[in-house]
Amino acid sequence: MSFYRNAVWFVKGLQEYTKSGYEAAAKHFVPADLDVNLSGRSFMITGANSGIGKATAQEIASRGGTIHMVCRNKGRAEAAKEEIVEQSKNQNVHVHIVDMSSARQVWEFAQNFSQSNTVHVLINNAGCMVNQRELTEEGLEKNFGTNTLGTYILTAALLPALKKVEDPRVVTVSSGGMLTQKLNVDDLQFEKGTFDGTMAYAQNKRQQVILTDRWASQHKEIHFSCMHPGWADTPAVQTSMPSFHAKMQSKLRTEAMGADTAVWLAVSAAAAKQPSGLFFQDRKAVATHLPLASSRSSPQEEEKLQAALEEFALKFKP
Repeated sequence: MSFYRNAVWFVKGLQEYTKSGYEAAAKHFVPADLDVNLSGRSFMITGANSGIGKATAQEIASRGGTIHMVCRNKGRAEAAKEEIVEQSKNQNVHVHIVDMSSARQVWEFAQNFSQSNTVHVLINNAGCMVNQRELTEEGLEKNFGTNTLGTYILTAALLPALKKVEDPRVVTVSSGGMLTQKLNVDDLQFEKGTFDGTMAYAQNKRQQVILTDRWASQHKEIHFSCMHPGWADTPAVQTSMPSFHAKMQSKLRTEAMGADTAVWLAVSAAAAKQPSGLFFQDRKAVATHLPLASSRSSPQEEEKLQAALEEFALKFKP
């Protein structure tokens, strides 16, 4: 079944996830959707110093939003901040140094942030694809620790703050690669069989899509969404998937194209009118399973995922 899923997904990707796929979809965009003044609204963006995250921060800053960049590397973050401020002429750009793979750091940051800052929109963008099985200092498999647990803890910790503001939103940058995966809740840290970093990443992205749907049903006051940026030419793709990047380089989207739907979900009135909990691609809600792919999980499995993450999260809570 995984061969079938991968083959169908790749054909779909060549049609939809490339630069030409974006250009075809963009003919149906409503330009006025992004004609917004975001002054007075605060946006937290993880992994905001490069790629999709930086492009998202740039677009929101240029519309007057206050940006909180959550980044791991201080030097790269400060350099990105300078560029964003210079291009947007918006001084309200702030850097926070957090390693999203450290559950304790994420908890501490979120708790401290909430005490003195407001957040209207959380954009879960940070991610990693480590191709060899690697453990964090806390003993977690690194892809899982960053992509799933880090995202889970930051979102859960900020829910009370988000519920205090008008029009709160959570946007998670997922991936169409999740279409190749069925949730495997019994091996969250990839301890069984041969480790495959691409598969682990896609499994994490499936988990994010499931969490988005569950959060939407549990927290009606907040608008949740997740999205696929398409195949974009980002530093992460260049380093994690060098052979894919080399073969596909001429077909890849720009970072701004990849960021477009995340920006639309974070700022537009049109996005807020969509039902909460959906998965988007090029400003449209799309299916979370390929036809005949047998990738659906049961409600019990999805509940088990959320319970397992809650257990992990509490273990590291300060």
